[in-house]
Amino acid sequence: MPAKPVQISMDTDLLRRIDADPEVREKGRSAFVREAVALYLDVKERRTLEERLQRAYEGQADAMLDEVAEIVGVQEWPET
Repeated sequence: MPAKPVQISMDTDLLRRIDADPEVREKGRSAFVREAVALYLDVKERRTLEERLQRAYEGQADAMLDEVAEIVGVQEWPET
């Protein structure tokens, strides 16, 4: 996908930290910022999904344990 130029403003100290990173020197600021933003959005999406799953199963521990009780009951470590 072709890249679209975007102008952003950032704190001077943050820009200094970015420029000090060896990966930035190798790949350039744009690549570094693209990867950082993509990673941030992936983490945010994952966190949102985990929160939704937690809310969906909240208070369901007993019901879920009942579903697997028979299986759990027969699973044992072999005696050595």
